[in-house]
Parts: sequence; C-alpha cells; structure tokens
Amino acid sequence: MMTELSRSAVFGPDLAGPIEADDPNASKLSIAEMSESFGVTLRALRFYEEKGLLRPERKGARRFYGTRDVGRMKVILQAKRLGLTLVEIREIISLLEGRTGRIGQLKVLRDMCSKQDDLLQEQFAQIEEQVKEMRGVVKALDGLIEANGDQD
Repeated sequence: MMTELSRSAVFGPDLAGPIEADDPNASKLSIAEMSESFGVTLRALRFYEEKGLLRPERKGARRFYGTRDVGRMKVILQAKRLGLTLVEIREIISLLEGRTGRIGQLKVLRDMCSKQDDLLQEQFAQIEEQVKEMRGVVKALDGLIEANGDQD
C-alpha cells in the first residue's frame, strides 16, 4: 500500500534527494559525460569537487562519477537555481546522506526553502521598486531630451 508521502515523494524536487550510495557494480561517468549530462562545464565540476560537494573516484588524473555524485549534482543544480549558498548546499547534502529519517529531512528542507522563499520575495519587492524608479528616471530623461530638442 502506497502512503501519501510515498506517492508525493515519487515526483519530489531534486533538492529532496534521496542521494543513493554508489553501487560498485554500476557504470560510472567520466568528467566529460557528467558535464554533458548536466550541461555544466568541466571547470564547474572541478569547482564542486574542490568545495567538497562532489567526490569522484580518481584513477590517475581521471575522474569517474558514480550514483552518489549524480544524485549530489541534481541537488546542487536545483539548490543553485533557487539561490542557495554553497554552505547551504553542503548542509543539504549532509542532511540527505546523514542519519536523519526521511520525514525529518523533508521538514528541515521545507524550513530552508521557506526561508529562501521569504528572502527571494524580499529581493523581488526591492527589484520592483528599482524598476519603478528606473522607469521614472528614463521618463524624466526623455522629457529633458524632448524639451531641449536637437541642440547637439
């Protein structure tokens, strides 16, 4: 029997994970394949590795990404689109890979997302004010140009 949570979790956001552990028998993606799969640069992948967000397997100078890193990348990209910081992204990954139960994870994520929503709403209101003021400045400049004619 499918519970209400399991029905909605099937279509949950990438941010909610889960991040699965690597399967040693599963094939791994090269850095080029990972880059192509997610539409990010090689530099971005190296940056996320440097920051500890991705942990590819190393064979010499080559990097190979398993199931865990693919799951992490989905979380990273959605969190980035939502404007979350690297520190917050690291917290989310730790939460999803930690020992907190699934409902506890979802509640923490919901609180984080709610706070981010509040911040984005505040920023949106500020941008609307800036746009309104800018339109007034442009209108005033148009008026000055019209009033002074072609005096160049």
